[in-house]
Amino acid sequence: MSETTTNAAETAPAKKKSFSIVHLLLEGRAFFALIAIIITFSMLSPNYATVSNFLIMSNHVAIFGLLAIGMMLVILNGGIDLSVGSVLGLSGVFAGFLMQGVEFQSAGVILYPPVWAVVVMTIGLGAFVGLCNGVLIAYFRVPAFVATLGSLYVARGVALLMTNGLTFNNLAGNPSLGNTGFSWLGFNRLFGVPIGVIILAVVAIVAGLVLSRTAFGRWLYSSGGNERAAELSGVPVKRVQVSVYVLSGMCAAIAGLVLSSQLTSAGPTAGTTYELTAIAAVVVGGASLMGGRGTVRGTLLGAFVIGFLSDGLVIIGVSSYWQTVFTGAVIVLAVMLNSIQYGGRRSGR
Repeated sequence: MSETTTNAAETAPAKKKSFSIVHLLLEGRAFFALIAIIITFSMLSPNYATVSNFLIMSNHVAIFGLLAIGMMLVILNGGIDLSVGSVLGLSGVFAGFLMQGVEFQSAGVILYPPVWAVVVMTIGLGAFVGLCNGVLIAYFRVPAFVATLGSLYVARGVALLMTNGLTFNNLAGNPSLGNTGFSWLGFNRLFGVPIGVIILAVVAIVAGLVLSRTAFGRWLYSSGGNERAAELSGVPVKRVQVSVYVLSGMCAAIAGLVLSSQLTSAGPTAGTTYELTAIAAVVVGGASLMGGRGTVRGTLLGAFVIGFLSDGLVIIGVSSYWQTVFTGAVIVLAVMLNSIQYGGRRSGR
């Protein structure tokens, strides 16, 4: 009897150690996946692991990262936003429309708004689309999937109508009128770092502080974890729900500005399927699609995993069709790991 007790005592630390390793791997899977991607492609291509290439890839990731941060806020609340890709495209087209000059035929005047005004109005447009989504979902009880799917089509349709299916090219503006275009945002660097990456870092820091240091962050986690309990505790659930969709729309608008700046053009089809990439980044980063669990750090890591994987496949010459296959496989694997991680916690309660 004493020997059995001794054996049980000896195996208990081993089980605890094993659990800790598994838990560590699950919690840090996005980080470990990113390291594995970098090591693998560094061995396959000598041009992959260079500072200049990392900066270029990070500039590409900035687009997905901005969308993913907004998507993470919505998913934390237990919702989904399928409209972010279309809002990105609409925002770019709207900014391009303003940069081309707004003509008032009755007065015979063409107005060239300054870049800062274009940026403010474009972000305002993204916030408006997010507000419409939030009101439909919070107050009219329209399912998030349906409401944002409708917004996806409406935003894309408006973008096509504004351009007649064409693309606004050459967004250089007119310096003599104080309209200097977007090239500074897409091509300039600060201390060697692309402006798009700096914008992503600023948005990520602000989002992280909001989630960790403000009442809104606590409300968001609690309402996403258990909406009814949060409401009974005095959390303004509907206001939080509307706010996250507004913030998601703003992040999509900022991403649209950065993308149109990088391309120096704005097309109505920009951002197609980007909403799926944003969801993938959030899931790979460890957030739960059921709401209440997720971090900005994890979401950023997820965006870098998706971005560095895609760019790595391009560098080694893999077909774009295979890129889609690999991205889908990563999403399925991430969801499976999330189910293992969070399912285990629920069963332990």
